[in-house]
Amino acid sequence: MLRHGSTPASGTPTGSGPLLRTRPRRTLAAALAAISVVAASACDGPGRTSPAPGAPPADRQAGSPAQPQPQPSRTAPAAHTVVRDDLRSVFRDAGVKGAFALLDVDAGRTTVVDADRAARRRVPASTFKIPHSLVALETGAVKNVDEPIPYDGTPQRNREWERDMSLRDAVRVSNVAAFQTVARRIGLRREKTWVNRLGYGNRRIGTAVDRFWLDGPLKISPVEQTRFLARLARRELPAAVRNQQRVREILKAERKGDHTLYAKTGWSTVARPGIGWWVGWVERDGHVYAFALTLDVRADRDAGRRIPVGRELLRRLGVLPGT
Repeated sequence: MLRHGSTPASGTPTGSGPLLRTRPRRTLAAALAAISVVAASACDGPGRTSPAPGAPPADRQAGSPAQPQPQPSRTAPAAHTVVRDDLRSVFRDAGVKGAFALLDVDAGRTTVVDADRAARRRVPASTFKIPHSLVALETGAVKNVDEPIPYDGTPQRNREWERDMSLRDAVRVSNVAAFQTVARRIGLRREKTWVNRLGYGNRRIGTAVDRFWLDGPLKISPVEQTRFLARLARRELPAAVRNQQRVREILKAERKGDHTLYAKTGWSTVARPGIGWWVGWVERDGHVYAFALTLDVRADRDAGRRIPVGRELLRRLGVLPGT
């Protein structure tokens, strides 16, 4: 299992007192911060530790949507990050390029494979069905996860989507058309409100109410995915707890022995190469580990490598039991 580490201290005291009184405080604060960084580095397990002061807060008060801010294309590193580039070999062995982020919620530690890619924002594709399901329940766009969403008769690339389908089944088979119907019910104004309230990715949805998670402008990084999923896993999002529990239930993918796996795939073909996702969390022995994998999909067979690569990384990091 991952070993717990300490979070480095950071920050400079502020005040309006005389300069001679302020300098000693600043010197003391800087010394304490330096000691904390050294201590944290000494306590870490395999990999490099990258303290990043000033990381954005992980949560917000319910009913207080975030104010729009200019959004960078990459995510600020977590306050306590371990880089495990030795695990890039898992991607190489599968013949793909990608990145992985794992948040040990109790330890407050993020482990990344390829830190640059793990911080890079991409369209969420069908992984947005996770927050979208919650928004649908919160806004009343669907009454419950088993309410049938009518099929409108439009031919679909997946024949399985050409029928009435509940939210539960639409998540299971990743039915894009069903969620487009839901998005039109929610409407652009409420979609914007909820993306901001949830603090999801760059919080931009543009003007196409039924395409923003497929084509953009909404984007999110693997690191941001883990932060969002950790809050859902603990039912700490600014939404009704009962609705968070309902979303958790429809994401449950596996329960074996001492662990339960919640997960969702995503696959965008808008850009070349395509973007493959596998995100979720593992609950094991009372601990929560949120994860997000992204990889380049250059051929259809690469999409089939999302879950095997992700599982192997979770095993190597001690989150899932070995085979």
